[in-house]
Amino acid sequence: MIRAKVIASLFLLGFTANVVNADWYNNAVVYQIYPRSFKDSDGDGIGDLNGITSQLNHIVDIKGNAIWLSPIYTSPQVDFGYDISNFTDVDRDYGTLADFDRLVAKAKSLGLKVLLDFVPNHSSHEHPWFKKSILRIKPYDEYYVWRDAKIVNGTRQPPNNWICNFEGSAWEWNDIRKQYYLHQFATGQPDLNYRSPALNQEMKNVLTFWMNRGVDGFRIDAINHMFEDARFLDEPSSNRPELPKEDYESLLHIYTKDQNETYQVLSSWRKLLDDHSKTSKYNETKIILTEAYTSFEKTMRFYDAGSTVPFNFMFMIDLNNKSNAYDFERVINRWMNNVPNGKVANWVVGNHDNPRVASRFGTKRADQISMLSLMLPGVAVVYNGDEIGMENRRFTYDETVDPAGRNAGPNRFYLKSRDPERTPYQWDNTTSAGFSNRTVTWLPVNENYKYLNLAAQKPDLLSHYRMFKVMTALKSVMFQSSVKVTAVNDKILSVVRRQGQTIIAFLMNVSDIPVTLNASRLLNLPEQMKIYAASVGSNLRPGSWSLLSDLVIPGSASVVYTTPNLSFVEI
Repeated sequence: MIRAKVIASLFLLGFTANVVNADWYNNAVVYQIYPRSFKDSDGDGIGDLNGITSQLNHIVDIKGNAIWLSPIYTSPQVDFGYDISNFTDVDRDYGTLADFDRLVAKAKSLGLKVLLDFVPNHSSHEHPWFKKSILRIKPYDEYYVWRDAKIVNGTRQPPNNWICNFEGSAWEWNDIRKQYYLHQFATGQPDLNYRSPALNQEMKNVLTFWMNRGVDGFRIDAINHMFEDARFLDEPSSNRPELPKEDYESLLHIYTKDQNETYQVLSSWRKLLDDHSKTSKYNETKIILTEAYTSFEKTMRFYDAGSTVPFNFMFMIDLNNKSNAYDFERVINRWMNNVPNGKVANWVVGNHDNPRVASRFGTKRADQISMLSLMLPGVAVVYNGDEIGMENRRFTYDETVDPAGRNAGPNRFYLKSRDPERTPYQWDNTTSAGFSNRTVTWLPVNENYKYLNLAAQKPDLLSHYRMFKVMTALKSVMFQSSVKVTAVNDKILSVVRRQGQTIIAFLMNVSDIPVTLNASRLLNLPEQMKIYAASVGSNLRPGSWSLLSDLVIPGSASVVYTTPNLSFVEI
């Protein structure tokens, strides 16, 4: 067995971990937990808060700085927590408010920040607000988006042609109120109306409730869907005849997304969080992470409106396993060159709505995006399981529970379902991958858990887990260094960070064939450097010396090289 040497403690000449006036999030690793799939503590096959609390040491071990919890609120689970019937309580599947308080206390004792998913676009159809809105009880009558029917040849029809994200009309008739309500997602997720001052205040009260319980910030779900054009005009066709007319992508969503009022409401939330911070004994910034699948220009606007981290989805939207090194260089430098002064960049590796990084880029490249995100300056956002190279599981239609997949039907469900990336976390090779002591879990465990699991990777010095851990150790000390991102050619991307005499160089081969290059000349690097970390399957040995003037980067490999004034110790 190769006795690889990796870093446990870093002593970098010219590097320092102290930055004047730096806020806690500036170089953070944010670890997303999908509660339903993380750890089941009570044997019902569903992950819960006590399960998360029991495993917080794992996030500390991999040097995460904050956990972001996907929705834990009371919900009928039509969309597995994104349909909320009480914004200020915990769903019984996940535990109680007391369980949440214990989680926060444990996290803070370990130095971890706690971030909650905030879902402002819609509630559940079972929320008391909606039931009162149906009956036109003030002020709830205006809490949701209601419109009269359009009558065509004596037939009742929806007000316009808007389509919901889960296919079909975005309008649902209510026979009691005698109007249609808008739902941009599932039928059981009626859209909230932020043109109602009373509703606006209700949602501010929700944010305050959770901050009072110790929450350090919020990830705001689907923020660019919050407002619709007040004229309720039909949306134009996307001119994609290959799509069914009920498919969301068959229209251009110019009236149901990205409205200017969204930025104004976000600014008011920014002020609310800042004012709350001033009353805290710690006076630490409460951060806002915003989710908006939109254009680059509209994403950048969220910075000025108050988002700390407008999610950068380039690794899921702009880049894929066919992208060359020039593609990577272009989109990375575009982001870094446009981040406003005083703001911080961010890099989202994966999430619960997109195929896992190991499945998007291929298992041989499972480490590449994580390594790249940790080499770049700013916030790295990591989805639970990506640090051990978890992969998507294949589902049949009968196994599918995600409404996006179910609504697409048996012939197209695999194009829409998010179940494959939501399977339970693979802790070990025992029953249900150590996620639960129950054999039947809310989603089936990926069959590869017998060999792909955290327990198996911990003693392996060349595992995904070990690679991730040494990369987060490196990230925590290099944030004062300069950074230069360069495509050496169409196959090799480089990220070089320098401070004083210390140099750290990351080289990533996006092709599946070995590439030979003179990295010393092309990147102005020393003749020899040490391998600090290498992707799994590269057959490169951390701790060994490399001659950079005649360097071979194996196919699909990523490697970090360092100068000798960085001390290696065995762990």
